Amino acid sequence: MEIEDFLQKKKLVSVIGLGYVGLPLALVLAKKFRVIGFDINAARVAQMQQSIDPSQELNASAFEGADITFTHQAEDLQLAHFHIVAVPTPIDEHNNPDLTPLLKASKTVGQQLKKGDYVVFESTVYPGCTEEDCVPILERESGLKFGLDFKVGYSPERINPGDKEHTVEKILKVVSGSDAEASALVAQIYGAVIQAGVYQASSIKVAEAAKVIENTQRDLNIAFMNELSVIFDRMGIDTQEVLEAAGTKWNFLKFFPGLVGGHCIGVDPYYLLHKSKEMGYTPHVITSGRKINDEMPAYIAKRLVQMLIQHGKNPGQCRVLVLGITFKENVADIRNSKVADLVRELQQYSIAVHLVDPYASAVEVAHEYNLTLYDAPEDNYDAVIVAVAHKQFAAMNLESLRALMNGKPLLLDLKGIYTRAEAIERKIAYWRL
Repeated sequence: MEIEDFLQKKKLVSVIGLGYVGLPLALVLAKKFRVIGFDINAARVAQMQQSIDPSQELNASAFEGADITFTHQAEDLQLAHFHIVAVPTPIDEHNNPDLTPLLKASKTVGQQLKKGDYVVFESTVYPGCTEEDCVPILERESGLKFGLDFKVGYSPERINPGDKEHTVEKILKVVSGSDAEASALVAQIYGAVIQAGVYQASSIKVAEAAKVIENTQRDLNIAFMNELSVIFDRMGIDTQEVLEAAGTKWNFLKFFPGLVGGHCIGVDPYYLLHKSKEMGYTPHVITSGRKINDEMPAYIAKRLVQMLIQHGKNPGQCRVLVLGITFKENVADIRNSKVADLVRELQQYSIAVHLVDPYASAVEVAHEYNLTLYDAPEDNYDAVIVAVAHKQFAAMNLESLRALMNGKPLLLDLKGIYTRAEAIERKIAYWRL
């Protein structure tokens, strides 16, 4: 199979899974190739056919000039020769990898696979998953022989939701293939649209491992910051001020404490943990980091309760406003939201919580977390928690926040938007990580 066949549009590329990762990639590919964009959700497909991104990440202009056909009919994949699987890989309630979407996607592709086709996976997995879990399904469903009749590759996604600067075509792409020929074609396909270029890993397992440690590294660094925030809080030291001072050294890594949610940093380490334990080794550092980050919602809730009591308030009679539930600022993605965990922890203390987020869908929040999303704040709150630094919240000054609270205002600024001096000036009890 030659790259010219795709550039001349004699052969097609398919992208399976059109979420935060798949849709931007499909549209970029469709600037050079003929693309079939497949998603099992017919309602989402209908939106994309109208140049609407259901994830609210892309505007209509991103669809302009794209040679792409959106479909929810699996048989349309037969028209393609190069298939890219970009479905989510979450964890279950026990923090074990949930490969259900990936394995179902492998089955769907396998049923449409033809001799000579390529299948490239983008989903974050543990090393070995592509060849040990996905390839057997492709063989079984297609009746074809791996290596002889079809080839596979792995190119981990590096989408950063909400980032308008580091878009998919501007991020260096790691690529790999099941053999030298496969690696070369995978590199050529991606290289045709990725302006930042590609990096060819020596094997699929190396590429899989590289992806899973990218976010594990961030998880561990944030866990260290969270642990420092707990220590310094007990010492009466402002963690942010400590980090500012330490950050004056040229090689100090600038990470900050906070809630670690989303579909990457709070999830990917569990994939590596799972595979490592399978191999007979329990990683102590990774496990410890995950434990610290997962415990932060409970820690924050307990800290607020302590502050309420210190200010003569009965937590069971208090109303608290929580600003933000998405996993990061200026995005609509609520997957694995640690703010939801924080709200539940507060409710365990019988605190009435009002949740407001201009980006999140009230329907999705109710379905995913059984929580009510209010359209706008009310007033007479005993405390306000700024949980996500959406631009709308960052634009709010302390006077406007003060006006939402009663006579003994408490502000928990989890994103460090304000300063302690500002809060003291306005007689607001202030706390931040």
